[in-house]
Amino acid sequence: MQSDPNVSSHSHARGARIGILLSNLGTPDAPTAKAVRTYLAEFLSDSRVVEIPRLLWLAILHGIILRIRPAKSAKKYASVWTPEGSPLLVWTSRQAQYLRGAMGERLKSLGLPPDHVKIEVGMRYGNPSIASALAKLKAAGCDRILLLPMYPQYAASTTATACDAVFKTFVKDRYMPALRTITTWHDNPAYIKALAASINAFWTKHGRPDKLLMSFHGVPKYTLMNGDPYHCMCHKTGRLLAAELGLTDNQWVLTFQSRFGRAEWLQPYTDATLRALPGQGIKRLHVVCPGFPADCLETLEEIAMEGKETFLHSGGSEYDYIPSLNDHPALIHALTDLALTHLQGWLNAPVTAAELEAQALRAKALGASA
Repeated sequence: MQSDPNVSSHSHARGARIGILLSNLGTPDAPTAKAVRTYLAEFLSDSRVVEIPRLLWLAILHGIILRIRPAKSAKKYASVWTPEGSPLLVWTSRQAQYLRGAMGERLKSLGLPPDHVKIEVGMRYGNPSIASALAKLKAAGCDRILLLPMYPQYAASTTATACDAVFKTFVKDRYMPALRTITTWHDNPAYIKALAASINAFWTKHGRPDKLLMSFHGVPKYTLMNGDPYHCMCHKTGRLLAAELGLTDNQWVLTFQSRFGRAEWLQPYTDATLRALPGQGIKRLHVVCPGFPADCLETLEEIAMEGKETFLHSGGSEYDYIPSLNDHPALIHALTDLALTHLQGWLNAPVTAAELEAQALRAKALGASA
């Protein structure tokens, strides 16, 4: 039977679903210099990540940094790599897995099938890519997609660039899905309570420290001067968490880590604070990273390993890193509530078989009359 050239090959007769893209920064495929070089080349080529004149930066990146840094970084990745792979990918994948289960239960309570919402993981740099995750959601019939970046505090170099990647993926698509983005959840009550629950559980087992240090990922100071709200959001998260824990001002401190290059970054710096605290009488320190929902190189190597060495060598006597929330049930609950809040108006009952058949007939009739 010859097909009608006036009828679109696009299928109008499939049940529409909602997709959730759980996005994180990314990771090399292996703890090797070659894999790290590939990852860093993509990451550090992003103009939102490094905001200096393009030609100058590319010359520095390819002429110096990608020749020196991959081997050093590969050793650090190797120190935290697990039998399952990169910690960041392992934890983000588990978060997606548990979110599927929790979301399915909530959907059933709303009278919707558990698979009405599909969830995929996409990394901004490296694999699995955002493009590959979106392709899976589209193949599953998702005509509405919610981007949930795993960065509680918004920054142009994290949340915004994830949004860039999503829209870039669809730039040549004839039929784009409807898109929504969650730009920040730094003050989400369930997220704050999840952090507090994790810290209190740690203190129940290990006792309380002289001080709690909250370390957030750093960004250059000029981003704050240019209007990026990241600094303010980190401080609000810190204040809310301290209040939830019942801490006084002298029982906690907020700092910024992962400084790179010669420019001034947000202060106080984590490493400088770790060196100074023992001289201020702080001998027993606990460190938590409220900007990292999943443990990764920056928490496991820079904070748990390097940070401990810095503090103890500076005169401290006891140092503990409190793990990220990872697959903590309270985090999964918070993510479920967060997603459902942003899916308001999209969670309608699925189209019936009769409605789908009617849609197909209408589409065929329109094609025949064109």
